[in-house]
Amino acid sequence: MGGGSFVRAVVIAAGLIAGAGAAWAQGAPPAATGERITEWDIPQISTLPDDEFGRLVRFGRSVLEATYAHVGPAVADPAMRFAGNNLACANCHLNDGRKKFGLPLVAADADYPAYSARTARDLTLADRVNQCMIRSMNGRPMPADARPMLALLAYLTVLSTHIPEDAKISGAGAGQMPELDRAADPVRGAGIFRAQCADCHGVSGEGVRRNGADAALGYGVPPLWGADSFNDGAGMSRLMTLANFAHNNMPNGTDWLMPQLSPPDAWDVAAFVESQSRPALAGLERDFPDLLRKPIDAPYGPYADGFSAAQHKYGPYAPIRAEIARLKAEKSSVPNPNLK
Repeated sequence: MGGGSFVRAVVIAAGLIAGAGAAWAQGAPPAATGERITEWDIPQISTLPDDEFGRLVRFGRSVLEATYAHVGPAVADPAMRFAGNNLACANCHLNDGRKKFGLPLVAADADYPAYSARTARDLTLADRVNQCMIRSMNGRPMPADARPMLALLAYLTVLSTHIPEDAKISGAGAGQMPELDRAADPVRGAGIFRAQCADCHGVSGEGVRRNGADAALGYGVPPLWGADSFNDGAGMSRLMTLANFAHNNMPNGTDWLMPQLSPPDAWDVAAFVESQSRPALAGLERDFPDLLRKPIDAPYGPYADGFSAAQHKYGPYAPIRAEIARLKAEKSSVPNPNLK
């Protein structure tokens, strides 16, 4: 589908979303701009009309659920091999992007365009999707007019139907449990992994393929490290993201209301996972033109402060946070030396 077709689809979508008679678009009035939304009003994809836009949205949901089948490294058309691994977007964005603290996507369309400290520029939603393609999917960008990209954007647009621009949702991201006052311990985490995670993810973190002989059919349980996992530039390669995600969602079926892993266990098992080998993304040293805006748990340099890469990777984070605050009070920025 070309850009013109997508514009027509968006027009169709706008009409559907605005139509008070459309059952899937009905719901409570949206919250005021900037207000935190605690109850998500998400349209039912199954009730979308069987028209161009409805089919595009359903295809977008399929791309999210079975990314490997549409843009994976073994799809029939080599030109469509945008992902470099056989993961699915839904491996991280749980319940098709609709789970609280499961890296939800229900506000994605309302959140973008947005400034990215990693690139020091405003990103569109398509740009953000491609960041995931490059990092979490260990692949390459999709063109803006590629049908899987258009479909993902259409799906995300529908998820955000009742989320006003700039509104904040309760349950965003992976959560924020208490931090440790020590470094997270990969050695202790190895025992927690064997006891709590290995039955599903495998003793070597290899995951469970849907077909033991063919990774192109995706995973029933995703690998956590190794050649077919996310690379070292992905959001999940940061300890804070993975630890909070594990606390609020793992073992599978857990939710934030009744976590199964204690905070120390979640931090340590995440540290064990992060200590394993995974694909390396070239050029990470050029991320974050202003080093004062770099996340304190980014596991790769350079850094604005004097702390080691190991402490940035495993913590403790309070001393780093205090030093960054001091530096911000003294200077407006710390330029990344690799961008000179």
